Amino acid sequence: MNKGLQKIERKILHLLHNTKTQTHLPQIHAHFLRHGLHQSNQILSHFVTVCASLQQTPYATLIFNRTHNPNILLFNSIIKAHSSSPPFHHSFHFFSLMKTTHTISPDNFTFPPLLKATSNLRHYKLGQSLHAHVTSLGFYPHSPVQIGLLELYSTCGKMEDANKVFDEMPHRDVVVWNLMIHGFCKFGNLEMGLKLFKEMNQRSVVSWNLMISCLAQSEKDEKALELFCQMLEQGFEPDDATLVTVLPVCARLGNVDVGKWIHSYADEKGLLREVISVGNSLVDFYCKCGNLEAAWNVFNAITNKNVVSWNAMISGLAYNGKGELGVDLFEEMVKEGVTPSDSTFVGVLACCVHAGLVDKGRELFNSMTAKFKLSPKLEHYGCVVDLLGRCGHVKEAYNLIRTMPLMPNAALWGALLSACRSYGDREVAEIAAKELVHLEPKNSGNYVLLSNVYAEEGNWDEVEKVRVSMRGGGIKKVPGQSATG
Repeated sequence: MNKGLQKIERKILHLLHNTKTQTHLPQIHAHFLRHGLHQSNQILSHFVTVCASLQQTPYATLIFNRTHNPNILLFNSIIKAHSSSPPFHHSFHFFSLMKTTHTISPDNFTFPPLLKATSNLRHYKLGQSLHAHVTSLGFYPHSPVQIGLLELYSTCGKMEDANKVFDEMPHRDVVVWNLMIHGFCKFGNLEMGLKLFKEMNQRSVVSWNLMISCLAQSEKDEKALELFCQMLEQGFEPDDATLVTVLPVCARLGNVDVGKWIHSYADEKGLLREVISVGNSLVDFYCKCGNLEAAWNVFNAITNKNVVSWNAMISGLAYNGKGELGVDLFEEMVKEGVTPSDSTFVGVLACCVHAGLVDKGRELFNSMTAKFKLSPKLEHYGCVVDLLGRCGHVKEAYNLIRTMPLMPNAALWGALLSACRSYGDREVAEIAAKELVHLEPKNSGNYVLLSNVYAEEGNWDEVEKVRVSMRGGGIKKVPGQSATG
């Protein structure tokens, strides 16, 4: 290649890796076409890599398919591009093409993206085959290969295999430890995950976030908050992910002081202004702690509210018994041009339940499909059944359950039964109680409810049948439950 072309090639590489110009991919493509560099494997491999980073993998594939003599560098790039972008199995198409059509042998950089694709596919047996392949080729000691295998096994829940790779690694960085911790915690061995976390010589903020999150998801809120405090004591600065994980923990524990400290910290570090999820989490935290004034202040301070921001405030108003305010906020949200989501309607229908707004609830429920093209889910039907039942519209609630396109669950029949008993509709109560027994045949409470319905009618023959049915099914009544109403 002459010096002129080398200079142009350097310029194109600079354009590709300059964040200000890399979004202009067609123009860069035209530039190297014009200079006859469209068969340069170096240029093309960089182009494919940048395409993948910008979620433009189909463009990268189009360019690759026009190449006459791709080398190992270009094949590795296209395999890697497809390893993180579905459909992941396309990585193996190019791997096969490389070996069979072009008779190019893979190198140690070929396998980490193939392992990544296998991990994304959750394909354990394919991973075992790759493991055998890299071992036979002598690439197993290569660190990215071992990390790829470890990620694959931990993603598939094969922690015994992951442990073997982990034990054989001569150098284990923070990423490796995090993968192991996540694998153990995700598949139910929280104790082992915590043990590994304590054994780490060096931790990152990601390590702390991972362990705190795993504890929180496993309902170990006290331990999660304790770990957060240890993180601060050891001089780590929480990031937005830490705060978003810890705030719900504070809300569940009712720890207002730590929540307020997080608010102050987020404000000081600029996270409240820059990261919308932090503001949303604070709104949710204050609502769940009953401090609506603080929730409103945070909500109003969020400059670029998204649908989650509105949902948090609307649901928070429902949670605190301010249903009418929640409905008003929903209407303001729609006027602002924000499209409601499924969760928005769960929140605003809950507002209607708490405020007893039957007509408004019907109107909002109907608008889901008619205006916003959303298909109601069980949660939405549950809210409307609860609303109608609480306000005495028992038959209407029953007809809604009977005609809904989804299979009603125990929560729906339970809400209806509760309404029947409040308003004395024994006919519908019997139907609801029977449905509960059918849905949850091992729940003794449902038999007791059905028995109570019959007892209230004075139908002692049916009461006895329920008792016989319980004995025949080996169902034991929980102490304290009444079987006579």
